[in-house]
Amino acid sequence: MALVQQDEWDGYFIMKKVLVTGGAGFLGSHLCKRLLDDGNNVVCVDNFFSGKEYNILKLLDNRNFQLIRHDVISPLQLETDEIYNLACPASPVHYQYDPLKTIKTSVFGAINLLDLAKQKKAKILQASTSEVYGDPDIHPQHENYWGHVNPIGIRACYDEGKRCAETLFFDYHRQYKLRIKVARIFNTYGPNMSADDGRVVSNFIVQALQNEPITIYGNGNQTRSFCYVDDLIEVFIRLMGASDDFIGPVNIGNPAEFTIKALAETVVEMTGSRSELIFKPLPEDDPKQRQPDITLAKEKLGWQPIIKLEEGLKMTIPYFENLLR
Repeated sequence: MALVQQDEWDGYFIMKKVLVTGGAGFLGSHLCKRLLDDGNNVVCVDNFFSGKEYNILKLLDNRNFQLIRHDVISPLQLETDEIYNLACPASPVHYQYDPLKTIKTSVFGAINLLDLAKQKKAKILQASTSEVYGDPDIHPQHENYWGHVNPIGIRACYDEGKRCAETLFFDYHRQYKLRIKVARIFNTYGPNMSADDGRVVSNFIVQALQNEPITIYGNGNQTRSFCYVDDLIEVFIRLMGASDDFIGPVNIGNPAEFTIKALAETVVEMTGSRSELIFKPLPEDDPKQRQPDITLAKEKLGWQPIIKLEEGLKMTIPYFENLLR
């Protein structure tokens, strides 16, 4: 950690050096900005497979921000006090493009970053996922639920990769007393999403803005819970700053539940689109329902999301309007 002089009255404060892998991605770019705003020295690592340089363009002039093009499948050596591991394509379009690379990113990436944390005595947070619950047979999902995952399906490269990464984090914690945090992220949306990532919010907004048919897979009655990105980044910061004895896993997401059809109708209305809804067969192993039980996050972190879906969409739609120009 570096001692940085604020001014002659305030004296000194501690500037942490924070590593964010996947830092040019949707969540990573928001996290990098928040960490800089909080007065940290931030190192962003990304291989730009799904991350976009324009997501971090405004951060490049900040003297406390450093960008490294690197793939976490290979070991990384640098000084750091905290590590946020967000490196892994998170949308089916991206993670199914090269499934072997996806599972290597989750598993080899976790090992390499855990080794770095062990060497530097750094605290490390794993951005896990609600996909570890698979197609759940309990509702809502709580952290003690072991999940219902197809280990050989087309989504397994991501689901099982993330499950293995959690195993590695807890084994490093048990064996080496490493300071870890594990967050299970539910559906999140907001600016800096890719227009072509295939996720339901970005898909619907892009199709609506272009007055194209809104593609719904299945009958639209399957449910999701959507968390705005600012709420999610807030709980990331709280989790990393929490007592070392609270390691998770902890669900982070918005428990307000919507059907996919209701989301589509809301997007069409809010964009003033002429789009019609069309229905196609449901992809293999697509979950029928997804809703987080966030009791633990409320109790341990004093956190719950505050931004409702329509409010978040109002801040997200203009981003896609600019992106499509």
